[in-house]
Amino acid sequence: MKRRSLLTATAALGFSAVLTACAPAGGGDDIVAVAAGNDDFSTLVAAVAAADLVETLQGPGPFTVFAPTNDAFAALPAGTVDTLLQPENRDQLTSILTYHVVPGRITAEQLAGQRGTLTTVQGETILIDATGDSVTVNGASVVAADVSASNGVIHVIDSVLLPN
Repeated sequence: MKRRSLLTATAALGFSAVLTACAPAGGGDDIVAVAAGNDDFSTLVAAVAAADLVETLQGPGPFTVFAPTNDAFAALPAGTVDTLLQPENRDQLTSILTYHVVPGRITAEQLAGQRGTLTTVQGETILIDATGDSVTVNGASVVAADVSASNGVIHVIDSVLLPN
């Protein structure tokens, strides 16, 4: 039992360090500013700009964003990101990005122990499973949760979510 408590405490400290590294300085930055301030989201920030969603995600919200890392975008088939960033593919890019956004501020605590769907800004649903040792969104793992922004919350995920 002591070993389990030690592992839990160690994991919590590591998780806390990840959150601290991702958290905005001063806590007053919006979702776009938080993402732009972290090098792990440079592809996401470029995609948000290409889709002309910057102003929207700087709005009052609140929003919950399931934010893929650069590594998540790099795992897509070769050439996918470059193709999506082209102006003629803006509608498809917008659909993919808004599929990562849920209206409202939904924290990890609210999701804990739950399994169900949430409707995205794009209009389709995503499956959240927080019943086990990890949290997944359509199978993508949440690697850091509750990164606070002035207009919502970011949950960092390890895969890009693609709508049907």
